[in-house]
Amino acid sequence: MTAHDDDESVIRRERFSGGPAREFLSSLAADERIFAADLAVDQAHVVMLTEQGIISEEDAGAILSALADVESAGHEALADGEDVHEAIETAVIDRVGPAGGRMHTARSRNDEVAACLRYRLREDILTTVETVLAARGVFLDVAAEHSETIMPGYTHLQPAQPTTVAHWLCSYESALARDTERLLSAYERINQSPLGGAAFAGTPFDIDRERTAELLGFDGLVENAIDAASARDFLVETTAATTTLATTLSGLAEDVILFANRGYLDLADEYASTSSIMPQKKNPDTLELVRGRTGDTTGALNGLLTTLKGLPRAYNRDLQRATHHAWDAIDSVTEATDVAAGAVSTAEWNESKLAASAGEGFSTATGVADLLARAGVPFRTAHEVVARAGSQYKKKTNDTSMTKANDTSVGETNDVATAETNDTPTVEMLAAAAETVLDEPLSTVVDSAALEQALNPAGSVSTRDSRGGPAPPAMTAHLERAHQTLDDHRQTLVASHEALEDAHQKRQQEVSSYV
Repeated sequence: MTAHDDDESVIRRERFSGGPAREFLSSLAADERIFAADLAVDQAHVVMLTEQGIISEEDAGAILSALADVESAGHEALADGEDVHEAIETAVIDRVGPAGGRMHTARSRNDEVAACLRYRLREDILTTVETVLAARGVFLDVAAEHSETIMPGYTHLQPAQPTTVAHWLCSYESALARDTERLLSAYERINQSPLGGAAFAGTPFDIDRERTAELLGFDGLVENAIDAASARDFLVETTAATTTLATTLSGLAEDVILFANRGYLDLADEYASTSSIMPQKKNPDTLELVRGRTGDTTGALNGLLTTLKGLPRAYNRDLQRATHHAWDAIDSVTEATDVAAGAVSTAEWNESKLAASAGEGFSTATGVADLLARAGVPFRTAHEVVARAGSQYKKKTNDTSMTKANDTSVGETNDVATAETNDTPTVEMLAAAAETVLDEPLSTVVDSAALEQALNPAGSVSTRDSRGGPAPPAMTAHLERAHQTLDDHRQTLVASHEALEDAHQKRQQEVSSYV
């Protein structure tokens, strides 16, 4: 029987070469993602074996030529098999005969698989980082355009303090910067070579693990051979980082959906949809799906952790089910990042509506209390003055609203009844409250001009110039620092890509010397 007659028998011989569980065991279709990675790992391993005198240059040339043929034919040309690693090895043996089997000398599929996963995942994580960096650049650009665009700020979804669009958006850029750092940190631990650990106990052959790591662009080794074969914490770390990123995006999406609901911004048509039955609708569907992607990544993380929980050390076939969780999570969140950035960059902010809403709910109250405190009033006392004025204003407005409602004839419009009932009290109301609490005129504490500024949302924002605050000068300084951090991360990304490309070129040169 030739190898072509029964491809799997080349690797398994007659034992375990078929049966009802064959398809259940196979990961060949899913392994398309690591097809190129496996070819790279095979190349590096064959070059190292040849340099170490473990296989001949003649065999190396034949094997490397066969690998080039397999690459040209593509994953779809592989014969059915248990996985891509076995299928590629079988294809090589088909082309060069038994000598092709020397390719697998001094390694196991255990360390081979682990190397392929790390090789491909590091590329994926750099793609995600690149997408996040682009989103951060977009956010900073939009923030620079809206550093003086006043908007309402919320806590508990209640009006809290006025802020700016730039301040709000930079809060998410800052979170994305940390997400970037988590991804780059995960990359460092992914980029360690397990190749050469063999099944789990090393090998008696005189291999050079550092050489294969160099040819594959890995920064170092997973030292312990058992750890090299079994470790999948790099999948957990990657999936956890992408889940955190998805959570950041989910918060952003929720805010944008809320802002669209209130008319604070208008999403571009490309990032919205309409109803199949209600022609007036413009729905923030893309942001809802961005928000929903958090479920994908959270589910992937939980699935991965559950798969890994309690596994005995060294390789177990359960690990075949672990990898797709990381692929699914990173694909989902990378796409969501791109969509979220597009939605923000193309949205139109309703500046007049934002400004009109910025003071709702007496959101400048804290600014007034701060003004009194800066004038020497104990903050808790100042808090009481402002709270009393706000309470009196709300009571007066509610009483007026009820009177107007009772006096309104059928068919008349009651503007007061439908108006906001919790806006800003007047200077006179604050003065009355201060007289009661402080037992002295408010004018002896602060002048009316300063008080008017504190009551105004834009004025309130302008005073909040501490580092990280929304005042335009503070935002200008923040944007400068944020751009510097972004540039640093971009340089790290470029350096990582260049290191991988250098390793690729070095490996191809070595392969060419044998082919």
